[in-house]
This record gives sequence, structure tokens and C-alpha cells, in this order.
Amino acid sequence: VQLVELGGGLVQAGGSLELSCAASGSIFSIIAMGWYRQAPGKQRELVAIITGGDNTTYGGSVEGRFTMSRINDRNELYLQMNSLKPEDTAVYYCNSRGYESNWNTYDSWGQGTQVTVSS
Repeated sequence: VQLVELGGGLVQAGGSLELSCAASGSIFSIIAMGWYRQAPGKQRELVAIITGGDNTTYGGSVEGRFTMSRINDRNELYLQMNSLKPEDTAVYYCNSRGYESNWNTYDSWGQGTQVTVSS
């Protein structure tokens, strides 16, 4: 299963950006799909994740500012980021876990997209 991320870039504090992620391949079922981020010198952290179809959980630092949505029949995931802060600067990664058509499990990551928020 391959994940392709689009979006990201440079924005001033208080601005907005939208990230998208498209999953392709022989997907039978998606168990979870979400976004993680990693800032320089820090561990990768959860931004938002959808599990069980429509159960969405946000990381504490982004709740209320970021909104994630999913288009199930196209295996696409979106992350609308508003009121961005310099501390949101990181490489953002899309992740998907589930079952392929041959019933093998998969756990795939996108290539990452840089989000930089200037003060």
C-alpha cells in the first residue's frame, strides 16, 4: 500500500494549510488512518487518527485548530490546519494500517511533507 501526501509549505503564524493523503494498492480494509509529525530533535507524535470507521482522536496540542476528514470510497485523508503556530513546524507523515486484498496486514507511511510556520 502506498501513501502519497500533498500540501504543506511555508505559512505565517495564524495562517492555514491543508494536507492531503491518498492511499493506493490492493486495500481490503483500513483499520486506522491518520497524521503524525516530527519536529527536529523530537519524537514523532500523533496529530490525528481515525479508527473504527469514524472515531477521530486528536493530539492535545492541535485539538480545536486542526480538522481531519476522510473520503472512504477513495481512501483519501485530509488535514485542515488553522491558527497555525511556530511550534507546529514539523515534517507531517500520513499513516495507514489495515488489510490488503490477500488478507496480509499492512502498515504504511507516506514520504512526509514539510510544514513551516514563521513567527
